[in-house]
Amino acid sequence: MLRHYYITDDLDDLELVEQELEAEGITEPQIHILSENDTEVENHHLHEVEAVLKQDVVHSTEVGAMVGVVGAALTLLVSYLMGWTESSAGWLPVIFLAIIVLGFCTWEGGFIGIQKPNVNFERFQDLLKKGKHILFVDVDANQEQAFSKVIEAHPALEAAGTGAATPRWVVRGQDKFRSFMKTMP
Repeated sequence: MLRHYYITDDLDDLELVEQELEAEGITEPQIHILSENDTEVENHHLHEVEAVLKQDVVHSTEVGAMVGVVGAALTLLVSYLMGWTESSAGWLPVIFLAIIVLGFCTWEGGFIGIQKPNVNFERFQDLLKKGKHILFVDVDANQEQAFSKVIEAHPALEAAGTGAATPRWVVRGQDKFRSFMKTMP
């Protein structure tokens, strides 16, 4: 999958674009609108980016976890080399300390991420502050032609590049979950 980014200031046009994309078989989990005007996005029934994904929580938590793994490994290594594991307590306190280091670093990474915009959206921050809206669509190779047809019909959309998309299996899982929830009483 490939993610396509477009910039606009017309939410009415975005509403039409979403309807046309869905008519062409591009599903709801593939289409997102990034905006600072969440109320208007909701009033237009557009698929907005979840608040937690606007921040860098996921990426920063992953970075914190990697730092935590290194910290935990260093804790274990230093304790072994210093001979602290030879005491009557043995490895147990050292292992608990390593787990605490891993957990703290992971938590701290997420905490830092709450305070920063998502790394994938940083380049759009100035545009968002100016009242623009960002449409991004994750498209399969077999959907590119239908996608291009819809986008070409809306010249007000300004192309803003491409990027890494949500993995196909995640999008398909979201589709199946939505289908399941619609069929349940």
